[in-house]
Amino acid sequence: MNALPLVSLLLGSLALGSAVPAAPPAAPATETVTVVVSSLASTSSIVKLNFYNSPDKFLKDGQMAIRMVVRPDGKSTLSIPVALAPGEWAVALSQDLNNNDKLDKNFLGIPTEPFAFSNNVKPRLSAPRFEECKFTVTGPGQVVTINDWNDF
Repeated sequence: MNALPLVSLLLGSLALGSAVPAAPPAAPATETVTVVVSSLASTSSIVKLNFYNSPDKFLKDGQMAIRMVVRPDGKSTLSIPVALAPGEWAVALSQDLNNNDKLDKNFLGIPTEPFAFSNNVKPRLSAPRFEECKFTVTGPGQVVTINDWNDF
């Protein structure tokens, strides 16, 4: 009678010991893309880069896949490496000239601080579409150059 609990304990231990631990989920493969930003309006004000990988989230508040904040530290050109998964991406940038941590806008909702988009898209009457700004990450060594700022 006393052997039954001992046998149960041994069989339970064997079952636990034979279980194969699950492998941790593999991280999605990424490629380093270098974003080169030039012609900054200020060499001291922060630059915010918002990366989007979905057309339905593009330019929607808080919907970016990645946000980076970079201080120019006296430079007018920045070279920023970022790890992106292969696929379609778009980046929207702004420079916070008065360092109030937001993109200031006028009474019509038009930004009053410099902003830019991948592919150097310059919107006129409305925000650009993801399709206009997108670039495709396909492999290592890719460079995205942004040098045409919108400043109203």
